[in-house]
Amino acid sequence: MSNNKGCTTGRATTSLKAIALIAATACSFGLAQATERSGKDVVNTVCATCHSSGKDGAPKIGDQADWSKRAAKGLASLTEHAITGVRNMPAHGGQAKLSDIEMSRAVAYMVSGGHSVDTHKAYASPQSRSGAEIVQLRCQECHATGKDGSPKIGDMSAWQPRLKNGVDPLVKSAINGHNSMPARGGMADLSDAEMRSAVTHMINQLAGRKK
Repeated sequence: MSNNKGCTTGRATTSLKAIALIAATACSFGLAQATERSGKDVVNTVCATCHSSGKDGAPKIGDQADWSKRAAKGLASLTEHAITGVRNMPAHGGQAKLSDIEMSRAVAYMVSGGHSVDTHKAYASPQSRSGAEIVQLRCQECHATGKDGSPKIGDMSAWQPRLKNGVDPLVKSAINGHNSMPARGGMADLSDAEMRSAVTHMINQLAGRKK
């Protein structure tokens, strides 16, 4: 009887720890949004490299006729291309550290000729894959077994120290690559939002894992 009670208490403690980590994840995301760069800043420091001159066929900044033509199918289509890459433009403009919301702001800034108001909501593709789908498709190849030192799915002791500063550093590591893990888990077309969903999905497994 006492052993069962001890097991129950242990599971409850584990669940509470997991819930605390998940709550910290949400708070961390809110703080990150407040420090996102403006569309103007991203355009001036990143996008202008090609878009100021029209390099490799890129629409020139200020050429509203060209931008209007490209935006005819909707701003969502342009933003999707900016995030995932299209023709000569690499995903995220070649800057993996740029977030989805920063890319959304930069595209809107160029399309509007510099008159857009920075959005506080990142573009979310209707084709976005769920965190569970991405984990099953790619992440579990290493995280299911802890291959090459990756934190094993459901292993509280492995995830807790990695989450001590919140989820954002973990998501950034997943995006940029860390140790044996390639950038974006080796799937270059994954957006930042999809990467966050995958990381969050693995963290959420901690709450339901029995010890």
